[in-house]
Amino acid sequence: MRIVIGADHGGFKLKESLVRFLKSKGHAVKDMGAFSEASCDYPVIGYEVAKLVAAKVYPRGVLICKTGIGMSMVANKVRGVRAALCDRPDIARSSREHNNSNILVFAANVVTLKKAKNILEAWFAARHLGARHARRVRQIKEIEGLEYERVKKS
Repeated sequence: MRIVIGADHGGFKLKESLVRFLKSKGHAVKDMGAFSEASCDYPVIGYEVAKLVAAKVYPRGVLICKTGIGMSMVANKVRGVRAALCDRPDIARSSREHNNSNILVFAANVVTLKKAKNILEAWFAARHLGARHARRVRQIKEIEGLEYERVKKS
């Protein structure tokens, strides 16, 4: 699978390890930074990853910051993105099955490398269940569209 990944300085070390892990599993990985532990602005990196997923250049993305909250907020501002902050494999699986999440977000100060690998594997293995869940994802998309039109008019 083609995956785009990004982190701020707080998630740099975990990102570096996950890039190696994903490549070892045969995934094609596009790394959007950060490329060091030097302070950087997470919104810039989160937005770049989210744009690529929303445009379907990459079917899935991974974002990492210290708490995962900032990256989640940024990614979910991008129309077409459903980013899920997950700290357990069952939550990640559910985010795919029920919400059709397309970006997985990690909190680097909560999730160990071992746990992140398990969460990623559960997320990749899960498929959207459709049915009533598809109706709810469609409702999310409708809300996005309404908000997009509301902002465009103001």
